[in-house]
Amino acid sequence: QVQLVESGGGSVQDGGSLRLSCAASGYTGRSYCMAWFRQAPGKEREGVAAIHTGYGRTNYADSVQGRFTISHDNAKNTLYLQMNSLKPDDTAVYYCAAHFGGGGGYCYLGRYEYKYWGQGTQVTVSS
Repeated sequence: QVQLVESGGGSVQDGGSLRLSCAASGYTGRSYCMAWFRQAPGKEREGVAAIHTGYGRTNYADSVQGRFTISHDNAKNTLYLQMNSLKPDDTAVYYCAAHFGGGGGYCYLGRYEYKYWGQGTQVTVSS
């Protein structure tokens, strides 16, 4: 059973930075898609960024392109999200997710493609 555990959330001022981490366990020897999603109060869960652990190819939502960077450390089985130039609109619960797919090394940001989810970590950006 795949388990995902997020950490690194918190509160920052407008323009600040945070780095989220997601420790993965329960599987070995496979490449797969990992992603970050977020959900603000009263809104749908939306994809933020995705990465294929084998090819290293990344995919970002337009709203975070150029500000957020997703990365994966294969040796540590850990996913990261470096968030810079944070805005109040980035306030949400952030979730780590994974699935064993990604044909051709491309990972989409559709939430229904992802089978495994973490418990979420709160990010709050104040103006």
